[in-house]
This record gives sequence, C-alpha cells and structure tokens, in this order.
Amino acid sequence: MIEKKPFTRYSLEDQKKRDIFTVALNDEERETLDSAKVVLNQVKDSTALKSLAWIGSKVLQAEQTRFLLDTIYSNKRKNKRLGINEF
Repeated sequence: MIEKKPFTRYSLEDQKKRDIFTVALNDEERETLDSAKVVLNQVKDSTALKSLAWIGSKVLQAEQTRFLLDTIYSNKRKNKRLGINEF
C-alpha cells in the first residue's frame, strides 16, 4: 500500500488538470468587473470573468465582428497608403 503525503495532489496521469491563473486588477478594471457582475447577475468574480471571456470569445468570432474589423483595417491600410494620418 502506498502511503500518501499530506498537501500533495494525487491524480491519474491521463486526467487533465485544471488550468488556474491569477488576475490582478487595477481600480478601473475592478469597477468595470463590478458593473459587469451586476449586468450578468453574478456575485462571484471568477464566474463573472469566465462568463465575460465566453461572451467575448463569441463576439470576436462572430461574422459581423470579423466584417467590421476587416473594414476598419482595410480603411486604415488604404489611408496609410494615401498618406492620410488624421485618425
């Protein structure tokens, strides 16, 4: 029988471990997160961050967002070529 040490993780090798990271927020980011938590109706910071990441991922990958970004970058590229630096 194998003796287990305290405070040591024991898991199967084929089992995927959770990916955990720490996020530091400045005052402005904290205010933004707190107001987003109200909109999301979520009291926990970690769950709110996961929800915001999921929503952001969906928005960034949406066809409309891609079209918008392509148009903006195309205009920026054309303006640079024409020497227009007003923006």
